[in-house]
Amino acid sequence: MDVFPDFGGVGGAADLRSIVGALLMFVLIIAVLMLIVCAIVWAIASSSGNYQAATKARTGLLVALGAAVLAGAGVAWVNFLLGVGEQL
Repeated sequence: MDVFPDFGGVGGAADLRSIVGALLMFVLIIAVLMLIVCAIVWAIASSSGNYQAATKARTGLLVALGAAVLAGAGVAWVNFLLGVGEQL
C-alpha cells in the first residue's frame, strides 16, 4: 500500500502568483519613479555644484535600482519554487 500526500488539496498557488505579480507591479512603478526623480535631482545638483545633494541623489538612484533588481529576483524565485512544488 503506497501512501502519498494529496498536493491537490492545497490550493492557492494561482492566488499567490497573482499577489506576487501585483506586488511586483507596485514595486517596479515606485522604483521607476524614484529612478527618474533621483536622476533629475542628481543632474540638477551636479550642474549647480551642490555635491551633497548629488551624492544623496546618486545613493537614492542606486537604492531604487537595487529594489527593482531584488523585486525581479524575488518574483523569479517564487515562480521557481511554485514550479518545483507543482512537480512534487
